[in-house]
Amino acid sequence: MRTLLTASLMLATLLTPAMAQEGNLVLYTSQPQTDAQQTADAFMAKYPGITVEWVRDGTPQVMAKFRAELEAGAPQADVLLIADVVTMEGLKAEGLLLNYPEADTTGYPEDLYDEDGAYFSTKLITTGIVYNTAATMIPTSWKDLTTPEAEGQVAMPSPLTSGAALIHTVTLTENLPEGWDYYTALAENGAQASGGNGGILTAVSGGEKLYGMIVDYMPIREAAKGAPVAFVFPTEGVSAVTEPVAILQSAKNPDNAKLFVDFLLSEEGQQLAASQGYIPAREGVALPEGYPDRSEIKVLSYDAAAALANETANKERFAEIFGQ
Repeated sequence: MRTLLTASLMLATLLTPAMAQEGNLVLYTSQPQTDAQQTADAFMAKYPGITVEWVRDGTPQVMAKFRAELEAGAPQADVLLIADVVTMEGLKAEGLLLNYPEADTTGYPEDLYDEDGAYFSTKLITTGIVYNTAATMIPTSWKDLTTPEAEGQVAMPSPLTSGAALIHTVTLTENLPEGWDYYTALAENGAQASGGNGGILTAVSGGEKLYGMIVDYMPIREAAKGAPVAFVFPTEGVSAVTEPVAILQSAKNPDNAKLFVDFLLSEEGQQLAASQGYIPAREGVALPEGYPDRSEIKVLSYDAAAALANETANKERFAEIFGQ
């Protein structure tokens, strides 16, 4: 009996994802190039028998590649690590994600992972206000960007081209008392909406604009290098994209994919995120230098399913307000 029990335990152990420590893993990600390489390297250092092949591009481009492969009947990716949960909600609705309810979500608030285990947030990338340190008005509120001091001096990414900007727009219109009227006030105050976050940082750090809406890590990193910019978490709160990870239903290496998800969600993986300059999604992991205490950052919620359903309508409304 003991021999049979021992054999059974050994077989069960061999079948767990923790033992699938060899072979390949194909990752499609929207992480910045350096971060993607660091993430792959850290995972391979932990599991030297697994080789990570990764493709990096913006979320729309990554999804276009995946869709083309899917249409051709030859999807290559095992795992997606992309910007936002709205995209993941769409993939889940299509039945394209593999549920992993056994993932260890210790330290994660319930609103940071899918209830069925279809996807899991790995960090918080908030959008707040950047300002040039030469500015006389130091903003503390979203409303400050609609004041006379900020007239013609605000740059912001466009939700027509940036997924994070669309989530930011949805979040503010859902949470600010002014709703869409806030964006009307921005437009009337001469705010410029175009492109993505990189252009905002360039415009504000170069003095072309004094204020901007931008993701947190970019100005915080540049300020540490001596750039004349500072970042503000507005008093009303900030929006956040959470760079979720998900295993694809078509994954050829599902056990290795589960190991990758476990790694990102672990304390070790979350410390890696912090070392890259991001707010870890897992509670109890220290924030990077340059950030306030976690308790001082108010993250505003939004309805991801509704954002997916209303994406076209929200873009059209924004375009109408800003004449785009």
